[in-house]
Amino acid sequence: MANIVAIVGRPNVGKSTLFNRLIEERVAITDNQPGVTRDRHYGNAFWLDKHFTVIDTGGYVVGSDDTFEEAIRSQVELALEEATVVLFVVDAKEGLTELDEEFANVLRRSKKPLFVVANKAETFERANLTASEFYSMGLPGEVYPISAVDGSGTGDLLDKVIEHLEDNREEAHEEGVPRISILGRPNAGKSSFLNALLGKDRSIVTDIAGTTRDAIDTRYTMFGKDFILTDTAGIRKKAKVNEDLEFYSVLRSIKALDKSDVCIILLDATRGLEAQDISIIAQAHNAKKGIVLMINKWDAVEKDSKTADVLKKEILERIAPMNYMPVVFASALNKQRIFQVVEAAMEVYANKTQQIPTSRLNDVLLPIIERTPPPSIKGKTVKIKYIVQLPTPSPTFIFFCNLPQYVKESYQRFLQNQIREHFGFEGVVITTFFRKK
Repeated sequence: MANIVAIVGRPNVGKSTLFNRLIEERVAITDNQPGVTRDRHYGNAFWLDKHFTVIDTGGYVVGSDDTFEEAIRSQVELALEEATVVLFVVDAKEGLTELDEEFANVLRRSKKPLFVVANKAETFERANLTASEFYSMGLPGEVYPISAVDGSGTGDLLDKVIEHLEDNREEAHEEGVPRISILGRPNAGKSSFLNALLGKDRSIVTDIAGTTRDAIDTRYTMFGKDFILTDTAGIRKKAKVNEDLEFYSVLRSIKALDKSDVCIILLDATRGLEAQDISIIAQAHNAKKGIVLMINKWDAVEKDSKTADVLKKEILERIAPMNYMPVVFASALNKQRIFQVVEAAMEVYANKTQQIPTSRLNDVLLPIIERTPPPSIKGKTVKIKYIVQLPTPSPTFIFFCNLPQYVKESYQRFLQNQIREHFGFEGVVITTFFRKK
C-alpha cells in the first residue's frame, strides 16, 4: 500500500509552503492571494526510514457557489479518502476562524490519522499560546505548531506522522516475483490491454471512464518469466467533474506504482501526449521505477511509414530529460504488439537489476572521462579516480574524485548518457553521486 500524506485546510494558511518544505523543492506556487493552488501537486518525501507521497490540495471553502472552489472541495474530499495520513493546516498568526471550524466538521467524518498543524508559529507566543486555541475544535490528537517557512517544528511533526506509515519500499516483490503495473489516464485502454494479454475478460471493459475501481493483480508467465501484472484502478463513476477523474486517476496510479518494479504507461495515440500522461511518467521517474511507454490505439490512427518515428521523437522531446524509456506502438483491441510491450517491460526489469562489475565499469568509463574531463571551474580541475555501482534497487553509481562540489549537472548527465551507451539501462533511472577521495 502506498504512503500518501494529504495537506488540507482553508485558503492561505501555508499549505503549499509546507508542501515545498516536505519535498525539499520549490514546486508549488506560493502567494498571499487565496486560491492560488487549484491544481494538485504531488511530490516524494523521505523522513528517517520512510518514503511517502505528499499531495498539496487547494483551499477548502464551505458553501461557496464558485465553480473553482466547488471543484477544489470535491478534490480535497477525494484526497481525504485516499490518504494514509491527513495534515490539517491552520494559521497560528490569524488564529481560529469560522472556515477552520466548518472544515473540522468535514474532517470528523474521516477515519484517517489526523494532525492539526498550526503554521506561521515563528514566535514563542504563537507556538505556545495562539496554537492552543485550535484544541477547541475538538479534533483528536495534538496540535503541532510549526513554521513552514523556516522549518521549525516540522521534525517533531514528521516523527509522529511516520508512525502511521508502512515500510513499503521493501515490498517491491511478492516472493521474489517482479511486479509490473499498467498505468495511464482514464480510458487509455489499460483493462483492454490486460484482457488481451490474458485472453479473457479479467477486468471489466467499457467506454465509460472509471469502470475499474480497484487495482487488480494477476500472476502471469511469459518468455519463461514469472511476474505479477497490476491493472490500476483509474477513477470512480461518482466523480462529478472531469478534473476529479484526472485527480483520482493520479492517486490510484501512485498507489499502484509505489509497489511495482516496472510501469507500463499507456498513452492514447488518438489524443497524443497530455498533461496527465506527463504527470504519471514523472511520478514513476521520481519513484525510480522502470518505465515502458505503450502508445495504445495505434490501429485508430491514420499513418504512413514516418508517423511512428515522428510521434516517438515528439514525445521523447517533450518529456526530456525523462526520455530514456522504450516506446512501443500497439493496439490492445487488435492485439498488435502487446506481447512486445511485456517483453520490453521484462527487459527493463533486467536493466533495473543488473550489476556492472567494478573493473569493467572503470575500464570503460575512465578513458572516456580522461578524453572528456569535467570543465575547470575557478581554476580548479576535477579528477575522477574511481567508479563503483551500489547494490541498490535502481542503478546508482558513485564517482570518487578530488573536488566533487565542482561537478556540474550537465557533466553528470554526460556521464549518465555514457553509462547508458555502453551498459544499456534503457527504461530505468540512473542516479550518480560524487564523493571526495
